[in-house]
Amino acid sequence: MISVNENISIDEQEIEEDFVLASGPGGQKVNKVATAVQLRFHVVKSPSLPEAVKNRLLKLAHNRITKDGVLIINARSHRTQEQNRREARERLAALIAKATVVGKPRIRTRPGRAAKERRLEDKQKRANLKKSRKHIPKNEH
Repeated sequence: MISVNENISIDEQEIEEDFVLASGPGGQKVNKVATAVQLRFHVVKSPSLPEAVKNRLLKLAHNRITKDGVLIINARSHRTQEQNRREARERLAALIAKATVVGKPRIRTRPGRAAKERRLEDKQKRANLKKSRKHIPKNEH
């Protein structure tokens, strides 16, 4: 079980992990041992997450989610499978924890009277500046 918070825990069976060859740390055995972890978590089909959290997670990690609703996390910064596995699971838990936070709704506001007046004054100054640059030829008769 991966514990996200006191209300949400993810079962191990919901997570699929593949080990692949990793670039980076590893020394001479870097091309022999598959130490990088590719963690897959099916967000849409997960029974552990409430619908609201699923929707926020889909929006939050939209660039890491496939069309089928599978979240993919790659961890390859450590030399061992176990450390990469731990990091991938921690990143999944952190991402889900971030999705549990409900954002404060934005309250639409209007610009004040002084702001409108400043904007109009700036527009008038700009118009006068451009008008002063204009070359007006004298009529020669």
